[in-house]
Amino acid sequence: MKQRLSKARTVTAVAVAWGVLVGGAAAGTTRANAADDGLTRSTPLRLAPGVTYTEFRMPLPRGLVHGHLLTVDLSAPAVTVDLLHPAAVAARTRVSELAGERDAVGAVNGDFFNISEAQHPGVEATGSSVGPAVSSGRELKAAVPNGQRFGPALPPGATTEDVLGVGYDHRARLDRLTLHGTIRTPHGSWPLRGLNQYALPEGGIGAYTAQWGQVSRKRAVCGTDTDRAAGCDTDTAEVTVRNGRVTETAERPGAGVIEPGSVVLLGREAGARRLRTLHIGQRVRLAHRLAPRLPGRLRCAVGGFPVLRNGRPAGGLDTAAVTMRTSAGTAHHGRTLLLMALDGEKGQHQTGLTVRELADLMVRLGARDALDLDGGGSSTFVTRDQHDEEQVRNHPTDGRERRVANAVGVFSTG
Repeated sequence: MKQRLSKARTVTAVAVAWGVLVGGAAAGTTRANAADDGLTRSTPLRLAPGVTYTEFRMPLPRGLVHGHLLTVDLSAPAVTVDLLHPAAVAARTRVSELAGERDAVGAVNGDFFNISEAQHPGVEATGSSVGPAVSSGRELKAAVPNGQRFGPALPPGATTEDVLGVGYDHRARLDRLTLHGTIRTPHGSWPLRGLNQYALPEGGIGAYTAQWGQVSRKRAVCGTDTDRAAGCDTDTAEVTVRNGRVTETAERPGAGVIEPGSVVLLGREAGARRLRTLHIGQRVRLAHRLAPRLPGRLRCAVGGFPVLRNGRPAGGLDTAAVTMRTSAGTAHHGRTLLLMALDGEKGQHQTGLTVRELADLMVRLGARDALDLDGGGSSTFVTRDQHDEEQVRNHPTDGRERRVANAVGVFSTG
């Protein structure tokens, strides 16, 4: 699979349309739309039935905002949306590779993730995402505690459980997914407080399945519910359950492959003390689900935090930090999905946005509700070109694609 960062290799139809926008006069093209607020868009390019691509530019006093937009008609019979992810929850892959593996028409990077562990020397960064993740109806993981997240500070009222989801009703929505789980043992029933998470709540027990991968689970007992930088807990215990019975116990978080049919239970503080009461051969049963607040089962979900609700910016959004942004928005009662990423090309007097400015931009692009996804060097916008190859449309600020935890992918059978 060929990755291409150069705009020089953009497909001809887009190059012609964008030439009009920047002043080139090309015969047979329509003039790009210019809004009263200074937002200028290229002529839309139809990538597939129900999926169109446009570029836009918007001048600000400090520079030019340049971005890329996918408009997805979820009511189109040929269109579906899903969460793209590596083979393991605790892993990272480039968006272009994730899109290529699934033959997606387009994709943008997804949730914030456990990118580094400078605060805990010797602890391996997992690459796992912050929020809940659902792909093709499968629940991959639940949300870490608010204080354990990576990314900008949460605005008032937001939590790590916030998601952008697309349901089996072909509608997109902002929702929350809360883990409801129970561990049934000979000593009683205990709450399950985590599912394939890089950070567990204090005093809790989390479950790790084959979907977690091989990465060490030590990070899960570092930090606290309010302080990600706090030290790693030593009051820990692990129990391996296979086919409903305890097969192994340990005092410290482990690593390596978790076999299908097995579940590793990891506890800290009070959770560890509970797990120490279990012995090899005892029966243990688990039940869990990610419960939405709104009715209807979700086909896919990606974590982030709301910046726009009912056409109004959320309160308390940051107005200081400027960086490249990625966002997912909904319109037309969830029948339209908007996927946007800014361009970080160097030397073009381009600027990023604050989170508050991002909310305003999504309104101008037509969104009614919108979620902030991971930004900065993670912002990546990919479409499939006329040669059926994955093309990175924007310029990631690192100069190359960053490996990320997941992505939102768009598919069209047409």
